[in-house]
Amino acid sequence: MRRVLLVSWAVGLVIAVAAAAAFSSNSNGAPAGRIRVGILHSETGSLAISEIPVIDATQMGIDDLNAHGGLLGRKIQVFELDGESDDRTFARDARTLIYRDRVSVIFGCWTSSCRKTVEPIVEQSHNVLFYPLQYEGLEDSPNVVYLGAAPNQQIIPAVKWFLDNVGPRFYLVGSDYIFPRAANAIIKDYLGLYRGKVVGEAYVPLGGAAFAGIAGQIKRDRPNVILNTVNGASNVALFTALHAAGITPAHIPVVSFSIAEEEVKEISEDIGASALTGNYAVWNYFASIDSPQNEAFVREFHARFGQDCSPDDPVEAAYIGVRLWGQAVRDAGSANPIRVLAQIGSESYDAPEGMVYVDDENHHLWKTTRIGQIMANGQFNIVWESEAIIHPVPFPPTRTESQWLALESSLYQKWHGWEAPPVPAAAPASAPSHRMFMGSSGCRLT
Repeated sequence: MRRVLLVSWAVGLVIAVAAAAAFSSNSNGAPAGRIRVGILHSETGSLAISEIPVIDATQMGIDDLNAHGGLLGRKIQVFELDGESDDRTFARDARTLIYRDRVSVIFGCWTSSCRKTVEPIVEQSHNVLFYPLQYEGLEDSPNVVYLGAAPNQQIIPAVKWFLDNVGPRFYLVGSDYIFPRAANAIIKDYLGLYRGKVVGEAYVPLGGAAFAGIAGQIKRDRPNVILNTVNGASNVALFTALHAAGITPAHIPVVSFSIAEEEVKEISEDIGASALTGNYAVWNYFASIDSPQNEAFVREFHARFGQDCSPDDPVEAAYIGVRLWGQAVRDAGSANPIRVLAQIGSESYDAPEGMVYVDDENHHLWKTTRIGQIMANGQFNIVWESEAIIHPVPFPPTRTESQWLALESSLYQKWHGWEAPPVPAAAPASAPSHRMFMGSSGCRLT
């Protein structure tokens, strides 16, 4: 027992020393003169269609801070790595950013499986991850700032609205990984409470395209609504298959939780706008929000990336994540992640989507929920929004927290039978090179 305790103490000491060394140059968590930050998203693979605009928005937020003198009298230097739409690559790159590049924050991740792979690395190194995507909830890491919607800010309001306004019969289709499986567990719980019905449920592998059989089954089951948790480029294949099967929004609308303006543009270019027009998405932000803050944000986004590049919910969330981090750095008087985490729960921001607040207990944002219907021009007509800003609840009350954690753990183990190696004191010799820059990245999808 004594030996086990000594080993555990030694491992903890190595991690603590490594984390302290990463920020030992000065109290602001960066080498003299610059604050080092990491961007970790996919520039390649099936998720690049969604993540590249998020990279651009993150860089836009950093450029805005640098244009006004940076933070604490220091410019911000970006270290960017490509997660390649692969969880193992994300894990390797997170270690590289923290231990080799000594970043004081990581802005990144897309899928829940990716986030859960990076999360223990960030926790053990006492760093911080700003995560820009809506997700299934069922977790609460002290080292993650959750910028997207919790289940009660997206999934649950959507179920209630479409049951009340379209019909009680739902078909669930998703990519086969953590978020869709967990989201659909929540959906089924609430349909049970609201007396709705799941008439069918189907999944394809992340990046997969085999939707023809699913479209045929949907046609036979005749749901009132299709709830879509398919992610990335697979959505092109999904909507192609639905269109080919004659499933139209007028008869069976699709409600998407992971496609927004940029994906609508990409899918429309492949299969035509008519295949999407009239379908729905549920987010906290749409580019069509009528407010001075959003008009200024859209104007700046278009000026940087062109009129064809439209901001969407994860893009806006990534941008406000940078702004919230910047405020926390100023208010804490330091970019050290431990001090930023101690401060972040006191921050708020008048964002393009409206006022957001960081919850001081769970580090999720208080947000407004909106349902938008896709128009022929690729934008969304907002057909409903919550009357007030919604407090984030990552664990829905239909089950106990321990039950949700058990479900999430089982899902993670299903997709990750491998055990992540311990966090090293330094990045491996084979660590990838990255793009290191202080200028603009440009919209790479036009």
